[in-house]
Amino acid sequence: MKKYDELKWRTVSRERVLHTPVFDVYKQTEVTDSGLTGEYAGIEAPDWVVIVAVHGDNFILVRQWRHGEENLTLEFPGGVIDKGEDPRRTACRELLEETGFRAGKMTFLGRVSSNPALFKNHFSVFLAEDLVQTGKQHLDEDELLQYEEMPINEVIRHYGDGEFTHAFMGTALAFYFRHLGEKNGK
Repeated sequence: MKKYDELKWRTVSRERVLHTPVFDVYKQTEVTDSGLTGEYAGIEAPDWVVIVAVHGDNFILVRQWRHGEENLTLEFPGGVIDKGEDPRRTACRELLEETGFRAGKMTFLGRVSSNPALFKNHFSVFLAEDLVQTGKQHLDEDELLQYEEMPINEVIRHYGDGEFTHAFMGTALAFYFRHLGEKNGK
């Protein structure tokens, strides 16, 4: 037996209990090799991207309504990866759609699970640099957002306060700082 195999669970049955335009919820019966059995929820949603867009000493952020929290948030641009689409292409597309900025350089920073306790999807973080403003957003029909530039230090200082509540932004910042450290040889 491989190390940690006794910690693994196997799905023996699965039933979709909710379908929405954004995700599906499944009831799963799972079992361990030692005979433990339980019912758990699994949520399937598409993978997505988050883009840390740097313009001079500023981040490009988007302000939008978040229905779950019923509040406005200020966060990095991002969006869903279309089926079969390369995540880097998604990052370029979403940045242009949401902000009107085109990236001269798009660097992959990392990929993580959004919440492995419940969700089966992942998100990828990209760094967008050498930005050029095209002057036009290309928002989806139901997408209401505004973009703005904010000094990097101000975003870092306020993360976790007020409108800066999106946890994925903290993950993106961690990847960004790791990238800066690697770039500076630290």
